[in-house]
Amino acid sequence: MTSTTRPGSDAAPRPGTRTDADASTDPGMGRTRAAGAASDATARSDADGSSGARTGTRTDADTSTDPGIGRTARPDADADSGADEGSIARTDRDTGTGTRTDAGISGSVRTGTGTGTRHPAPAAGTAPPGLREFYENPAVPVASGDARSLRQARMLAAALGPAAARPAVVLDVGCGDGTAAATAAPLLTGHRVIGVDWSQDALRRARTRLGGVVRGELAPGRLPFRSGAADAVLFSEVIEHLVDPDGALDELRRVLRPGGHLMLSTPNLAAWYNRALLLAGVQPVFSEVSLRAVHGRPGREVVGHLRLYTARALREFVAASGFEVVRVAGAPFHGVPRPARPLDRLACAVPSVSSILLLHARKG
Repeated sequence: MTSTTRPGSDAAPRPGTRTDADASTDPGMGRTRAAGAASDATARSDADGSSGARTGTRTDADTSTDPGIGRTARPDADADSGADEGSIARTDRDTGTGTRTDAGISGSVRTGTGTGTRHPAPAAGTAPPGLREFYENPAVPVASGDARSLRQARMLAAALGPAAARPAVVLDVGCGDGTAAATAAPLLTGHRVIGVDWSQDALRRARTRLGGVVRGELAPGRLPFRSGAADAVLFSEVIEHLVDPDGALDELRRVLRPGGHLMLSTPNLAAWYNRALLLAGVQPVFSEVSLRAVHGRPGREVVGHLRLYTARALREFVAASGFEVVRVAGAPFHGVPRPARPLDRLACAVPSVSSILLLHARKG
């Protein structure tokens, strides 16, 4: 838990940190999800110019055909929780020592023990960390709002139907520490939920909450699952962190079966309070202009939001990616100051002004 601060205060909470339902956090901080953002940044841009082995790459020597729905290599020993992922997953081996080097992390090696180098914010005049390094940094915490997670889980449970009829495979892509999936689990009883994240640090924490976790990168052809392997994908608070959201949605569409469900959530650029803040000349909540520091609004911690969506833009974008949009709903933001929470809950009735956007789409 973090201490909490209302907008306008000199202090700000850590970005994306879990809070109780009654805890107020800096409204500029959303849930940070490492999976897509870190891998997407490296896979699409390799901004720091380094080179090396790319994680998540499938080689023919390592793969075998599964007669079921998956194609699998050897499960990642660090990431696997002991649950059998072989029927749907294709994963790669890390180095034999459990230590890996990643091309996108400049000079940084993270080890299989969960230890590693923390990377504080750079001093003025120095180069900011790359996105991959930023999201692998264990000092950047992961959190979720329970209200949002529960609303999203209810939408998914209604779409999937009873597990007794047909247990579904649900991938929580960008699972972080597994908090959101664990919150949703009581509503998804009987369905198989697998957490997917790029960060091994996050996966070790997620393993305590989820029955199965797999390490994977969110880039075209790089998730460790066969095409059509999943019945549903949870994609919670990830898309706002991505350099290439187009490629990300293409990859999610690949791993979904025909008619499979995408449950996506993201902060709303046009939230009711952001409309007022823009009129006052204040940087909107959730938005950032730098990886070094927060500018133009209260707060100190950077969470790495690269883009934000309105309800209309999100609907059009997902539809243009080949999905059939079923519904866009609203959810409250756990960081809204206590006096404004009743209004924030009321705003959920009109998704275009709600704090959080919840989108349900299907693969056509």
